[in-house]
Amino acid sequence: QVQLVESGGGLVQAGGSLRLSCAASGRTFSRSVMGWFRQAPGKEREFVAGINWSGSTSYVDSVKGRFTISRDNAKNTVSLQMNSLKPEDTAVYYCAADGGLSLKIRVGAPFYDYWGQGTQVTVSS
Repeated sequence: QVQLVESGGGLVQAGGSLRLSCAASGRTFSRSVMGWFRQAPGKEREFVAGINWSGSTSYVDSVKGRFTISRDNAKNTVSLQMNSLKPEDTAVYYCAADGGLSLKIRVGAPFYDYWGQGTQVTVSS
């Protein structure tokens, strides 16, 4: 059974930092794209960042320069370092994995086959 388990969410003041981690089990994703999405109340799930197996990354414009995605293929993990957090970053953050073998980082949620349960990030002003 494939599982993605996120950790690291919490409450932080604006300007602060958090680091989210996602541990995958049940299969290896070393040759797959992995990503982070977020969903705020009343809004659609939004692509935040993605990384392919070669280390290439992609970010939504609103987090460029503030967030950094990384992965450890040996540990089957992906992380999201979030700096200079803003109240508008408040959302449930989800780890996701593309079950295929591709270098293309896609931003649409339907392209991802596996999802974590989500972790809440709240940024106070």
